[in-house]
Amino acid sequence: MQALILAGGEGTRLRPLTNTVPKPVLPLAGRPHIAYVIDWLVRHGVDDVVVSCGHLAEGMRRALAELEHSAEIRYAEEPDARGTAGAIRFAEDMLAERFLVLNGDVLCDLDLTALIEQHERTGARATIALYPVEDPFGYGLVHRQEDGEITEFLEKPTPDQIDTDEINAGAYLLERSVLERIPPDREVSIEREIFPVLIGDGLYGIRLEGYWIDIGTPERYLEATSDILAGRVRTVLDRALGEERLDIGSGSRVAAGASVSPPALIGRDCEIAPDARVGPDVVLGHGCTVASGAVVEHAVLHDGVRLERGAAVRRSIVGSDAHIGAGAAIEDEAVVGAGAAIDAKAAVAGERVDG
Repeated sequence: MQALILAGGEGTRLRPLTNTVPKPVLPLAGRPHIAYVIDWLVRHGVDDVVVSCGHLAEGMRRALAELEHSAEIRYAEEPDARGTAGAIRFAEDMLAERFLVLNGDVLCDLDLTALIEQHERTGARATIALYPVEDPFGYGLVHRQEDGEITEFLEKPTPDQIDTDEINAGAYLLERSVLERIPPDREVSIEREIFPVLIGDGLYGIRLEGYWIDIGTPERYLEATSDILAGRVRTVLDRALGEERLDIGSGSRVAAGASVSPPALIGRDCEIAPDARVGPDVVLGHGCTVASGAVVEHAVLHDGVRLERGAAVRRSIVGSDAHIGAGAAIEDEAVVGAGAAIDAKAAVAGERVDG
């Protein structure tokens, strides 16, 4: 089975982190996010992966070259933004007669095997994974018949129009004939321009339960990290975290009097000083330093971050090699870019700070 991962976006909602790192390879609990996507695909029989990339494409190639996986990885590098359908059409020379398409910014464990089985059973041209959400108000809804045939897409529904909880989960199985519907060499949306014209012409959906989250905002990125640490989504990290949901990498030192509260993932060669507090819901990248009296809670620090004495990072993300001065406070889903320097006693709440 073949899959095309759409990974060419600029990740604007996670800037400034994505100014230097492609969003699909941002570290998520110590691994590039796209690694979890590939793990998921391999579990459902995918052995041929095409990555559609554009923004910071070379960084994508370097990150994937370092991964251990059983699938063949190839690249379709867009010369300019083509949208979700335009990216598929651009990669047409690499695509098989039937292939999965997945948004590269989603973490999930939905049953792709069930999707494939229904697609074959119905003889569909395209099958969309549908996911139930508690509050569908902010999503486009999908209406379908009992056999799965899609009858309508309802964008931006009003409260009185909400009569289903099923949304497009960003995972599709397509027949190659769908490519004929996509205009070449321009930006095209598969959700707004292609799927609507396939209604009545072999377009189906299937409701899939399980875990699903779009990691494209600081809030969702932190939520996905917490879910991985707690084991609410199945990942390869479950074995390392164990029942205690704690893993401290080789060469890391936790001083006497320091506190590390699970769930937490501490990378290699970190230094956690006396009276420092780390956790819960914390990921420290490799080579981080947390000085005496510093606090890290419900937060992610990428590689090489230094927290000086009494600094605090709560519910925020700090990019690689950033320096947080003594007594500074980073809070409320703030995002600090790679290499940034935060002054002593500075207060950063919900802001974006460039490196």
